[in-house]
Amino acid sequence: MEKHWWKESVVYQIYPRSFNDSNGDGIGDLCGIIEKLDYLKTLGVDVIWLSPVYRSPNDDNGYDISDYQAIMDEFGTMEEWEKLLRQVHDRGMKLIMDLVVNHTSDEHPWFIESRKSKESPYRDYYIWRPGKNGREPNNWESAFSGSAWEYDPETDEYYLHLFSKKQPDLNWENEKVRNEIYEMMTWWLDKGIDGFRMDVINFISKVPELPDGEVQSGKKYASGHKYFMNGPKIHDYLKEMNERVLSKYDVMTVGEMPGVNVEEAKLYTASERKELNMVFTFEHMDLDAGPGGKWDLRPMKLTDLKQVINKWQKGLNGVGWNSLYLNNHDQPRMVSRFGDDKIYRVESAKMLATFLHFLQGTPYIYQGEEIGMTNVQFSSIDDYRDIETLNMYRERVIDGNEPHEKIMEAIYAKGRDNARTPMQWDDELNAGFTEGTPWIRVNPNYKEINVKKALEDSNSVFHYYRKIIQLRKTHPIIVYGDFQLLDEDNENIFAYMRTYRNEKLLILCNFTGQTVSYFLPDQSIFHIQERFIGNYKEVMIQKDRITLRPYEALVFKGM
Repeated sequence: MEKHWWKESVVYQIYPRSFNDSNGDGIGDLCGIIEKLDYLKTLGVDVIWLSPVYRSPNDDNGYDISDYQAIMDEFGTMEEWEKLLRQVHDRGMKLIMDLVVNHTSDEHPWFIESRKSKESPYRDYYIWRPGKNGREPNNWESAFSGSAWEYDPETDEYYLHLFSKKQPDLNWENEKVRNEIYEMMTWWLDKGIDGFRMDVINFISKVPELPDGEVQSGKKYASGHKYFMNGPKIHDYLKEMNERVLSKYDVMTVGEMPGVNVEEAKLYTASERKELNMVFTFEHMDLDAGPGGKWDLRPMKLTDLKQVINKWQKGLNGVGWNSLYLNNHDQPRMVSRFGDDKIYRVESAKMLATFLHFLQGTPYIYQGEEIGMTNVQFSSIDDYRDIETLNMYRERVIDGNEPHEKIMEAIYAKGRDNARTPMQWDDELNAGFTEGTPWIRVNPNYKEINVKKALEDSNSVFHYYRKIIQLRKTHPIIVYGDFQLLDEDNENIFAYMRTYRNEKLLILCNFTGQTVSYFLPDQSIFHIQERFIGNYKEVMIQKDRITLRPYEALVFKGM
């Protein structure tokens, strides 16, 4: 297996708006991030992934970009960004930027020109179509509810927006668009960044005819996914991007790819194909969604999670590379979703960290995860800021007459604002995030859950993360070892083994709030030498039986 720095790294995602506010305007900023770099160095992370900081009208919190080569005023200046990059590099860490090139903002100069006339040289930078029978060009639904088309009376045509109507999709069929994007990427790489996280990058190639999708009963619009996910020219575009830009630098690339399967991921990440280093997959993120999609809540079965993890670990081993994550800016807090954010918050946060970081792949930590931050429950919809959440609420409750309480339960479980409440630094006003009024309310549990407390407590989630990261740096088996799932039908314990040369690790994770027993594998398969790490002080073991307490995680070294 090829060795690379990005395989051996641990990545920390910063959502700038919610990380740390240095000037009291209630919005996190670049100087606020600089103030906290020593904290990240103490944690031990290698790479910082910065969610978008580009100029934006902020319809979708920075994922609607109006200028790719300028910094959003609320976040600071280009000089401050350059200082941030220097300070990150001075501490031996790397910085990767978000690349959002499936769409721009409707306030980007290209789109302003594009909508002026059908003859505009920028018209073909976007996907414009005439209406059909007095309606939209096709029946696709936007990811943020409603039609994926917006009518523009100026030229009597519609433009495609797979997300917000203020996020028109770029036309990647146009070579000029691709050249502009490659030049912009080169500009950032020449500034010294260390790679890109690519937003919905497998959406950039659409089936040219843009056919209608199949409408599910009770819905007005259809999912067009099969016509724009992993589209006909996606590999051509990524190979071209690699050849023209990425191959000229020693960088890390990760593509966010909803709907990608293992076989497709091999094509995207196999090193000889020269496309991307790794992809973010979503299969494990969909296991607690019912037939009605994300907001249709159902409990996750551990055996389903095992099946998905096993498939990806085996499938990409020796071919591509896995990204390891359980939460990010678009997903709820992992301790609330997969653990117990009340009685066993600390134990389950540590268990989930153990489960994830001992898999093969590059682990991603989302800000606040390392102190066990939880989901939030605002009683009023007015306290929410996320466009996806607000559109869904309007569609279901205001227009659709569904019960407020039922939809709020779904928001409490799955809403994106769960991850976007301000970082909890201490127990002072606004959790130490800002001296002003925060752009979104702070989670009320900040007095109990905060960085200051975590740093002072040697038994905290934070210090456990430090230990795990340190182990990863000193034991190649954690990075490069093969994965083997054990006891696949057990609904309580996720058990797996890692093997590298003559070493073995046995990882046991109790995903329940009960005490359960686990019988060790035959000594010919695994012979315990020592406890590597665990989230309880002592081990309860009798001969071949281990008693695992609620949310206990144990890693044994053996042979």
